[in-house]
Amino acid sequence: MQNLIIVKIGGQAIHQLNQAFFDQLQAWQQQGYHVLIIHGGGPMITQLTTQLQLPVKKVHGLRVTDAATLTLTKLALLGDAQPALLSQLAQHGLDVLGLNAADNQLLTGELVDYEQLGYVGQITAVNQTKLATVLADQIGVLAPLALSADGQWLNVNADMAATVLAQQLHAEKLVLLTDVPGIMHHGNVMTTLSPLQAQRLTRAAVITAGMQPKVQAAIAAIQAGVHQAVITNAIDQPGTAIIQEVAG
Repeated sequence: MQNLIIVKIGGQAIHQLNQAFFDQLQAWQQQGYHVLIIHGGGPMITQLTTQLQLPVKKVHGLRVTDAATLTLTKLALLGDAQPALLSQLAQHGLDVLGLNAADNQLLTGELVDYEQLGYVGQITAVNQTKLATVLADQIGVLAPLALSADGQWLNVNADMAATVLAQQLHAEKLVLLTDVPGIMHHGNVMTTLSPLQAQRLTRAAVITAGMQPKVQAAIAAIQAGVHQAVITNAIDQPGTAIIQEVAG
């Protein structure tokens, strides 16, 4: 899809959006870009599971999702995070539509590793025709949940969901919006990050478990042909841009 920008917003960031965020969305639309927002909901999910005294366990930054946690994940994403984001966008005059996997089978997926992660999935197919129709006139706000071929709901890491959508929809730009201004090293934001640098910084524990899925997602997007992939806490700021390795 031409002139498409995909923005992934973490659950924490939903409640920290400023006027510059909404102004940038409006500016993109005025410039002829289409916008798809993928939203997380980690803090909301953790709050619900804690209240119900369910264990919270993560493996390599991915939330282990048993049947009870999956139910709470759907509740948090579709009943809390998405309505909160939609309300803010609408209040700022943006024409938006909330979306999820059950809408015309938007996102089809399969289990990653049931023994280790439970109902955590990866996206295998995207209903590109439906999304293109929606995004032609509105900003889409999509939850990172997929449905398997037999109708099982799956919890998909929002960063990886955004990457797959960026790949399959041939997005111009992927913005991974988080609560830090980019990859921090020695107290400064790294303006660029290559896959080799990411490996080194991960081994050195500079890039920690919570940031690893974002870095992996951005690298995968660039390697799949997405022109720009950025990790930042403000869509109007440069953050850390993921770049390809320089030959030699």
